[in-house]
Amino acid sequence: MDRGGGSTLDIAPEGAAAARDRNDPRTDDRRPAPASGRSSGQAPSAAIELREDLRRHLPGVEPERRLSDWGRSERIEGLVDRTLTDFLYHHWFRCEVDGVENVPAAGGALLVANHSGALPPDAAMIAKAIREEHPHPRPLNITVEHFFREYPGFSMLLPKLGCVAAHPANVQRLLYDEESLVLLFPEGRQATRKLFRDRYRLRRFGRGEFAASALRAGAPIVPVCVVGAEEAAPIFAHLGLLKRLTGLKYLPLTPTFPHLGPLGAAAYLPAKFRIRFLEPVRVDGGGDDRTAVQTVAEEVRARIQETLFQMVGERDSVWL
Repeated sequence: MDRGGGSTLDIAPEGAAAARDRNDPRTDDRRPAPASGRSSGQAPSAAIELREDLRRHLPGVEPERRLSDWGRSERIEGLVDRTLTDFLYHHWFRCEVDGVENVPAAGGALLVANHSGALPPDAAMIAKAIREEHPHPRPLNITVEHFFREYPGFSMLLPKLGCVAAHPANVQRLLYDEESLVLLFPEGRQATRKLFRDRYRLRRFGRGEFAASALRAGAPIVPVCVVGAEEAAPIFAHLGLLKRLTGLKYLPLTPTFPHLGPLGAAAYLPAKFRIRFLEPVRVDGGGDDRTAVQTVAEEVRARIQETLFQMVGERDSVWL
């Protein structure tokens, strides 16, 4: 299998980065010192000092390029996990988790979940649940839609947090070659466009490509149900005119966006999250058998939909 086909980022090797730094006059300490008293001579030194200061303090910068093949940074992921994710998981959403032991402790496995809300936090909460609650915590690779690359900052940050492009080749490599955990949302971007009135009603699961990937890799599928995200980031409408004027592909109307500015897109309401990992669906066969693929995809979708309705009916309050 061509391992190169699954890569989502082109990251320069350390040697190339070092060569660039050696050839960059801004980092060449061997230059003669500028004459004292010239204001222009202070600029390069100040610029170097500022850059080094930014390297130390900005979480988006990886000075030593300690990244995985997928662009993942343990340092940045750990920083976000200990701060923002930890606060959201324990204090804001107060997550309750059931069935986390259904996630395999070893080997490749595909987690398939419902998806919802504007900039939904469900993926981060699922990953946090495995880190916090599982007896054998494992890193989770989160698949994301390609359109996130068009948003400034996201294309740089998401890979460092364990996200990969939602492409069958990437999923296959992670499941089969690397025997990793992969989280996938078969509803795709249609789930993030779903209005509040349609909450917890699953969209189509596409052509079942997730099932085909699991069948080819011989990896179990773990259905995951998340209740609370629909209320934490509800979408009331889509701003078509503003979307055309800005050129952005996604501009929802939420309780906090756009009237609170860009930060309003990630301002979540304190809905209580309930996350349930269902028993794995064992797969057997080849991914080229379309009948088997559709059968598995429909079974997984039916189990998630049934459990979602059950969980919504069982809760006494959205907020408690």
